[in-house]
Amino acid sequence: MNNVRMDNISWVDYERRVQSGAVVFLPIGATEQHGPHLPLGTDALLASAISEDVARAIDGIVAPTLSYGYKSQPKCGGGQHFCGTTSVDGATLIAMVRDAIREFHRHGVKRLVLVIGHYENQWFVTEGIELAMRDIGPDSGLEVMRLEHWEFVNPKTLDKIFVDGFPGIALEHAAVIETSMMLHYYPQMVALDKIPDHGPAEFPVYDMYPTRIEWVPASGVLSSAKGSSADKGKLLVIDVISGIVQAVQSEFRLTVSSGRIA
Repeated sequence: MNNVRMDNISWVDYERRVQSGAVVFLPIGATEQHGPHLPLGTDALLASAISEDVARAIDGIVAPTLSYGYKSQPKCGGGQHFCGTTSVDGATLIAMVRDAIREFHRHGVKRLVLVIGHYENQWFVTEGIELAMRDIGPDSGLEVMRLEHWEFVNPKTLDKIFVDGFPGIALEHAAVIETSMMLHYYPQMVALDKIPDHGPAEFPVYDMYPTRIEWVPASGVLSSAKGSSADKGKLLVIDVISGIVQAVQSEFRLTVSSGRIA
């Protein structure tokens, strides 16, 4: 099995695999508080780990992760007032994505997947893709897929995990989904004894500027992570990896006879 990490192989090996049609994955995360029990790099770590699992299944390549995301929002990331959250302007993220795509096109990449691990990144990444595709022209031969990994979780899996009802993906910041997936991939980075024990945050339907930081739980966790486990993380990861593999195979017309999931 080939090493899937672009930064761990030589340019010669990378060129050979790109020329053979390998799918390249670009994880896009953030550096953002995830409560007292998870590391600041959670979004980037999960996007990278998921990308590597998918790449192993289809003999793809994973590029170095973009680890600075768009500004943390109170209702889905806790907000910018937490120490350690290190964000970029939307224009900066757009430019990074645009430049990265143009570089991959210069390398000869024909199939590129952007794996988003930070909720607030979505539309800025989309703009970066659209501007890059405009730059390189309609006849470039490059196809780009953009996805958010949490969208691949099966509703039946959510029913098993959230017996009292799923609070919604925005409130799942640093909660059961991310904590369980981190327990699956990086258990040594999770401090279970520091998980806050409070109910989900309650926000109004509007926003205020300057931000009303008192709306956000002091822990930075928007819904309780109590009940998280590596077993739940495995269930979630199996859904995500199998779903992304299927989407990539379908859209890029790949045939894969071997590989592993989770």
